[in-house]
This record gives sequence, structure tokens and C-alpha cells, in this order.
Amino acid sequence: MNHHPVHLNEEYAKKKQHGKILVVGTYVFSLVVGLTVPDISGKAIANLDYEQVVHEWPVFIGDTIRAETVVLDKRLSKSKPDIGIVYVETKAYNQHDRNVLTFRRHFMVPVEEIS
Repeated sequence: MNHHPVHLNEEYAKKKQHGKILVVGTYVFSLVVGLTVPDISGKAIANLDYEQVVHEWPVFIGDTIRAETVVLDKRLSKSKPDIGIVYVETKAYNQHDRNVLTFRRHFMVPVEEIS
């Protein structure tokens, strides 16, 4: 939980740059990761890392978020021949098609899932 008043106090937020409450960035990140599970990592054995997490634009209460993911690379594990490593980039957009978040990650999947 982020207790900064720009995330909690409407009167405080009205006096700041965006004029309204901002949704906490780590919440947006978690939401977008969750949105990608059915299509991208639903059969993952493990998420290995997240990198280049960039909050591109603020998210506000009431925004609608969608995500698009592109596979950047896939390979076999060097130590486990039955495991594949997939590298993806996800971009999240609000209802105005404004990019609000971008990140990359690697995850492990059974080798039959990366063909």
C-alpha cells in the first residue's frame, strides 16, 4: 500500500499536477501481469524476472486497462532440456489508447509450449 496522499486524498490530489487521484503504479503493474496470464504465461512453470518496468503515463480511478504482449525471443533452457525460456514485452494502454506501462520479462514453460 502506498500511503502518499496523491493516491488517497482527493483534495490533496486536486492541487497536484494531474488534478485527481492517481492509481498506485505497482498496483497497475500487478493488474497488467494478471491480465496477461491467460494468453501468455498461463502454463508457465515460473516467472524468472521482470525488467525495464516503465510507467509511461498515469492511471486514474475509472480508467480501463488493456494489455498487448509480443514475444521477443524463445529458447531452450541450457540446464533443463524439457524447459523453454520465453522473453516478452508487454504494453498496457488506457481507454484512450495511451501507453501507460511497458515491461519485459522472462518465464519458463514446458518445451512443448514454445514451439
